[in-house]
Amino acid sequence: MKIKQKPQGEIMVLELSGKIMGGPDFDKFKGEIADNIEKGFKHVVLDMSGVPWINSTGLGILITGYHSLKAAEGSMSICNVKERVLSIFYISQLENIFKVFESMEDALASFE
Repeated sequence: MKIKQKPQGEIMVLELSGKIMGGPDFDKFKGEIADNIEKGFKHVVLDMSGVPWINSTGLGILITGYHSLKAAEGSMSICNVKERVLSIFYISQLENIFKVFESMEDALASFE
C-alpha cells in the first residue's frame, strides 16, 4: 500500500494505492493517522480509487484508523471505492460504520 497526502483546508485527503493486506501496511497506516492527528488534521478522507483489493486484515487497518480519529474527536470518510472492494465492505457490513461516498466532492462536503 502506498499513501499520498493531499491537504484540503482542515481536511487531510489520503490517496491510497495498491492492495491493503496487513503486515507492514498496519504500522504505516496507523503512523500516518497518528501523524495527521498530531498535525491537527482530525478529519480524513481516504481516496481508495487506487485500491484494487483489500483483505480482512486490511479492513482491520481501516477500522483502527477510524477509531483513532474518533478518539481524537475527528472522523473519516471514504470515497472512490472500486466495486470489488465495496462488495467486501457490504459483506462485512462496514458500510454501516464507514461513511462511503462515490466522489471526492461528496466526501469533502460531508465534513461541512
